[in-house]
Amino acid sequence: MSDTYFETQELTQQAVAQTRPVLVLQNITRVFGSPPDTLEIFRNVNTQIVPGEIVALVGPSGSGKSSLLHICGLLEAPSSGTIVINGRDCSKLDDTERTRIRRDDLGFVYQFHHLLPEFSALENVMMPQLIGGKRPREAEGLALRLLNKVGLSQRAAHRPARLSGGEQQRVAIARALANQPRLILADEPTGNLDPRTADMVFRVFVEACRERGVSALIATHNLQLAVKMDRTWLLHEGKLIDAGKLKA
Repeated sequence: MSDTYFETQELTQQAVAQTRPVLVLQNITRVFGSPPDTLEIFRNVNTQIVPGEIVALVGPSGSGKSSLLHICGLLEAPSSGTIVINGRDCSKLDDTERTRIRRDDLGFVYQFHHLLPEFSALENVMMPQLIGGKRPREAEGLALRLLNKVGLSQRAAHRPARLSGGEQQRVAIARALANQPRLILADEPTGNLDPRTADMVFRVFVEACRERGVSALIATHNLQLAVKMDRTWLLHEGKLIDAGKLKA
């Protein structure tokens, strides 16, 4: 077959990857305990996120936001239902395959940055790339570009203890982007920051995702941030409600 045929096939595969949802949840239910002492967190969650979409996940404390994020990130198994990430049914994968998908397709940002204290900002951003098999020079180059994107190129050699809370969280964002994921899952990423710093970190986060076409699901109590996202999911009394685009 001609080179043109293979080029056309590759372009077709890329087009499909750009249009199919990066995350699909089908009939996801999460129940703790066993009968008769059971606690149902949510039931029959059906939703999806498309490429490049940034979605807020809101709800009162205890509504199950973190549990839903953990299920989306393959860190916690649902009681029932199907999770599809980047076109692949992940419901019955073994630990090795789930780890590979978390490494290659997903990025994570938490309320607490979880940076490695003994390593510099640069080394923290390099780490997931090295684990993924990149050569040190290549990993360092991308890490420097990402730190520059989040405004920390001058702080690359600093360890976390010498960085402010906002700077630490920006390093965590750069780290989440390091393996070029399709989807970033963020759990209250600005929850530990003062309002001014939170707004700046959120802006940096969104700009970095937009520039790279990365989707994001962000759990937050901050409705002022939620209105800036493309869509909002509300967890309420065990149901996930798609509230669409919130108005400021």
